[in-house]
Amino acid sequence: MVQINTERLVLRDWQQSDLAPWAAMNADPEVREHLGAPLTAEQAAASVRCFQDDLDRVGFGFWAVEVRATAEFIGFTGLDAVDEAMPFTGVEAGWRLARSAWGYGYATEAALAALWYGFDTLGLPEILAITTVTNVRSQAVMRRIGMTTDPTDDFDDPEAEQGPLRRQVVYRKRAEPPVRR
Repeated sequence: MVQINTERLVLRDWQQSDLAPWAAMNADPEVREHLGAPLTAEQAAASVRCFQDDLDRVGFGFWAVEVRATAEFIGFTGLDAVDEAMPFTGVEAGWRLARSAWGYGYATEAALAALWYGFDTLGLPEILAITTVTNVRSQAVMRRIGMTTDPTDDFDDPEAEQGPLRRQVVYRKRAEPPVRR
C-alpha cells in the first residue's frame, strides 16, 4: 500500500466510501466533457476495481485523492502505462477531480506528487500526459507541472470516434539528472 501525502492532499488506496462520490462525478457531463459519455454507477465501480487492482499488482496506478483537512474524496490522480492502441509507449500521468474541487490547485498539487513518485520511486526516465486538444484546463495543469509539448506528437486517438475527442495532444516531462556536488 502506497500513500502519498502533500501539503493539502492524500493520494491513497480506494475505499468503499469513495464509490458514491466517484460515481456522481463520473455522471457529471462537465467532468466527462473531454472523456466521453458519463459513466453509469456500475461502470464507475468497475473502474475503481481496475484502479485498485493496478495499485495492488504493480505498485502504482490511479490513487484516490482526498483533502487532508477534511478527508473529503475529490477524485483521482496517478500513473498508468500508456494504452497499447496508442502510437507510442510510456507511462502517463492522469487526474480527474469533482467540479467542486476545481480551481483550488489540487490537480497541480496531486499531479506533482505523482510525478515525484514516478521519477524518484519508480525511476522513470519520462512521464507523459495526454488529453484532447480542446481540454485547456488539463493542458494548463500540464504546463504548471513543467511538461512541454511538441505539436508533431499530436495524434488522433484510434479508439475515439470522429469529433472533438479524437485529436489528442501529448505533453512530456523528462526526469531531471541528479545535481552533482
